[in-house]
Amino acid sequence: MCRPLEEKGFVNGFSTRLGGVSDFPKDSLNLSGLDIDSAENVAENRRRFLDVLDGEFQIASAWQTHGADVRIIENPKDAKDGNGQFDALTSNLQNILVGVKTADCVPVLIGDAKTKAFAAIHAGWRGTANSIVINAIEKMRELYGTNAQDLICAIGAAATGKNYEVGQEVIDAFAEKFSTCGKLFTATREGHALVDLHLANKEQLVSVGVLPENIFTAPFCTIERTDLFFSYRAERRLDGKTGRLLAVVGLKKN
Repeated sequence: MCRPLEEKGFVNGFSTRLGGVSDFPKDSLNLSGLDIDSAENVAENRRRFLDVLDGEFQIASAWQTHGADVRIIENPKDAKDGNGQFDALTSNLQNILVGVKTADCVPVLIGDAKTKAFAAIHAGWRGTANSIVINAIEKMRELYGTNAQDLICAIGAAATGKNYEVGQEVIDAFAEKFSTCGKLFTATREGHALVDLHLANKEQLVSVGVLPENIFTAPFCTIERTDLFFSYRAERRLDGKTGRLLAVVGLKKN
């Protein structure tokens, strides 16, 4: 949970892998993925996660494709349909939580302290390279009149620049988009480097006017902390099963 978001009236939370009923291994809190888990397990895990948030909420999500499109949740009916292909969601409805699923990619939660609009963003390297956080803020500006200086942003646990090695494709994609690309990469071997997606997303937030002091970043790497988080990169080589974390933000009913 990001306390500065909470202080501005936003319910928010970042899950861990602890305290559930799934077998990834035993008692894992897997919050998505019916291809690797039962619907009953996922439903019970989500119930436990929502209980911690202390309120009656409906989670709005989407089918994530590592794109850069933003879904608008305009009514409770929209929240029930999670089949659209989007990697960011935004709304200003009470008792709706917009949420994104991750297992190494960067979750970003945004709350507008003035208009009370909010957004959740799934930013893997493709989404980051295609400016998904900027797209989400632009959509909030278009729909709700958001001013970036009023935003509180929380960047959750993800694969960090200490462990997330990528190839030339990623390096080239970032070179086209980031003026400070050199700060984001640490070379490891020919055609490969470690990339800091936390820093990349923070840089994009600042580039559109978010105040640096209003950006809060979790100090955890999912790859090295598999005791707390699911990590696709760290765990796929074991049995092929990787659970999913969930990051959510929304407003309680007044």
